[in-house]
Amino acid sequence: MTQTLPQPQDVGALYDKLTLSAMRDGSFNTNVHIGYWDSPDSTATIDEAMDRLTDVFIEKLGVDASSHVLDLGCGVGGPGLRLAGRTGARVTGVSISAEQVKTANKLAAETGLSARAVFEHADALNLPFQDSSFDAVMALESICHMPDRDQVFREIFRVLKPGGRVVLTDIFDRYPRKEVRSPGIDKFCRDLMCTTADIDDYVPMLHRAGLRLHSIDDITEQSTLRLADEIEKLGGFEERPVAMDEGNFEFSEDAFKPGDLSGADDFGCLLAVAVRP
Repeated sequence: MTQTLPQPQDVGALYDKLTLSAMRDGSFNTNVHIGYWDSPDSTATIDEAMDRLTDVFIEKLGVDASSHVLDLGCGVGGPGLRLAGRTGARVTGVSISAEQVKTANKLAAETGLSARAVFEHADALNLPFQDSSFDAVMALESICHMPDRDQVFREIFRVLKPGGRVVLTDIFDRYPRKEVRSPGIDKFCRDLMCTTADIDDYVPMLHRAGLRLHSIDDITEQSTLRLADEIEKLGGFEERPVAMDEGNFEFSEDAFKPGDLSGADDFGCLLAVAVRP
């Protein structure tokens, strides 16, 4: 299936609007990502599960106060600030959205972490950093917005120090593939400017960039499927559409809503860890 490749300037404009809209209507959240429930019987709320996914990243990154971490696609800064606060590591976050960067730096100042966490407006396809600048890279639900995964992984390889690792999530078409893909997936990709990865190509793709796979896990059951279930239990919590008209902050009737992914077990989410040799 042919996928429309998201363009960085368009993704930036979308998240500028979403950030401003969330601040206007009171739905602002420092986490702009899915959650992670450790087990089917976990009673974690959606907000707790979002923090838990960040903590899973922190555990897998294995960084400490001597480390410098790149948060690739940092959103409004929640995960990067949590990492800085919990580990003492320095964090440099980048986003293609100027409004997200502005908000993230404001949050860093408000939480007293601006000395250790700085956020910059930058394109992941052409990072403004010298070679071997970072001890680790985290990319939490951001790779899917980038039009060329191979180029992003080459840039990650370039800015990582030898021995450094990258921890990331990405979305993929999960097996067994259905004859007709769940329509919510197409709406998600259209309105949030994403593409789904080919999981069969993931290891070769990392290797082409010079990275070596440490681990890759299908976390669909713990993340996207569970999130859709939790939203459904809450009777449509956060069911506001996310696509916006160009001229204002009104939403289109056919826009993606989180509930559109309810039961979409072909909407896969992977968690990968790779290392620069």
